[in-house]
Amino acid sequence: MGLGLGLWAINHNRIDNFHIQPKMKDGCRLITTGAYRWIRHPMYTSVILMMIGVLVSTPTLIELFFFITLIAVLVMKAKREESLWCGYDEAYINYKKQTKLFIPYVV
Repeated sequence: MGLGLGLWAINHNRIDNFHIQPKMKDGCRLITTGAYRWIRHPMYTSVILMMIGVLVSTPTLIELFFFITLIAVLVMKAKREESLWCGYDEAYINYKKQTKLFIPYVV
């Protein structure tokens, strides 16, 4: 499920548009199609879903610790990206009101 979501998101975005560190690229544009229609960070959701699979298949305390750390890092990255977008494109503010962070209709 996580892999499928990630591929769907990549299909609606450019592969070179993904970065380790949040930053705005020249000529970037807001994507609101595909999974981006319902969630603002489908790639992060994809990673979380895949890591849930790893955690469930071989649950250990260390894996749980890394999973919680991963979620914290992704939330911080998402919030940073959103602050950059809000300063770059006013349309993002409306997009935030219409979509969820990671889980459609929930969070």
